[in-house]
Amino acid sequence: MGIQGKRTKATFEKAKQVIPHGVNSNFRYWGDDDTLVISRGEGAYIWDEDGTKYIDYRLGFGPVILGHAYPAVVERVREALDMGNVFAWTTPPEVKVAERISRMCNVDKVRLTNTGSEAAFHALRIARAHTGREKFIKFEGQYHGMIDYFMYSTASTGLDDLGPRDHPVSSVTTKGIPKGIQEYVINLPFNDFEMFEETVERGWEDIAAIFIEPILGNCASVMPKPGFLEKTRELCDKYGIVMVFDEVKTGFRIANGGAQEYFGVQADLVTYAKAMGNGFPIAAIAGKEEVMMTIQPGSMAHGGTYSGNVVGAAAADATLEFLETQPVMETINRRGGVLMKGIDEILTEANIPHVVTGVPGMFGILLGSDEEPSEFRDYLSGDGALYEEIGIELIKRGVQPDADGREPWFLCYALSDDDVDETLNVFNDAVEAVKK
Repeated sequence: MGIQGKRTKATFEKAKQVIPHGVNSNFRYWGDDDTLVISRGEGAYIWDEDGTKYIDYRLGFGPVILGHAYPAVVERVREALDMGNVFAWTTPPEVKVAERISRMCNVDKVRLTNTGSEAAFHALRIARAHTGREKFIKFEGQYHGMIDYFMYSTASTGLDDLGPRDHPVSSVTTKGIPKGIQEYVINLPFNDFEMFEETVERGWEDIAAIFIEPILGNCASVMPKPGFLEKTRELCDKYGIVMVFDEVKTGFRIANGGAQEYFGVQADLVTYAKAMGNGFPIAAIAGKEEVMMTIQPGSMAHGGTYSGNVVGAAAADATLEFLETQPVMETINRRGGVLMKGIDEILTEANIPHVVTGVPGMFGILLGSDEEPSEFRDYLSGDGALYEEIGIELIKRGVQPDADGREPWFLCYALSDDDVDETLNVFNDAVEAVKK
């Protein structure tokens, strides 16, 4: 039996008639009986078409940092709509957002765009233009958007497709990508200091950028080993490579200044999206003056009709202002810490080998092993099927994380202490149901 109710199923059947598989993103498709249709959201909750209420830990795959339909953001957007939405000129809201990002994240320059994928793609172009080189390094299990160059060895890749551990290959994740693109992509296991350094030293003349998710946001929030980000900074400085932090998920979610603040490491370029607009479509590329000013009208292109549109900019301005002036991070960290500790205790009591990974604002759960994961291959050795069983039982009881363990649990400011208590009670019931 699936999780769809009668009205949800009816609406989904209509969706399939006009939308491929009834969804506008493949990641939203859970099968014909388990794909939900959501009618509304408020605070930490969402409701499906049948009126079933869920405590939401997916939060749109992470963007909702304050809460659904959060009044402070909605009102700012409503006010901004009176001035129009898209102009072929700079607007005051764009300037305010850029100033906030510069201040909060200690970056020199900011360019706005619309999605994380766009931000990553433009960051790669900037790095290539800045260095005059073409190849780049990324790490297995990391996801940098729906762009051809990055769709290799992502979190959707199977273990058998990654190649031998000591000779990893860049495995294409989707059909439709030209074969020639593969020659520009170098994939390495995350947190492997020796292989990383050897690869850079051997081929640095061709490497324009190193793209790195400081926390593996599509792989149960696997953390960097102490010193790994620092080693990346060191190698980039030594060989003139552009260091790119992909903070589409960590930005404004793990600290007001993102992963750069949290880990104390400053990149050359940083990409932001998701939490910066509390769910409204807006993204940014930011970084050091000398790298960002590689963008030059007439020679190095960056653009977009909707880049910096008033609605997205107003939402980001309100969201970032709230983060700066209210105890958002402190609250999320406290409640997330309680949740992580409680889940750990429940799984320990149930004698299920596990590790709770990541940070309170976006944490993951690896089942089937007590070993702290350090890379994507470690995650693939876990018991994803058991996690999915528990996830479905949670959703049936009104608590909604992603049933795929690769996706972290996300927390928002609107989540209450009572919600945390309810979640832990339901988690305990779900584990007991699966064990039976």
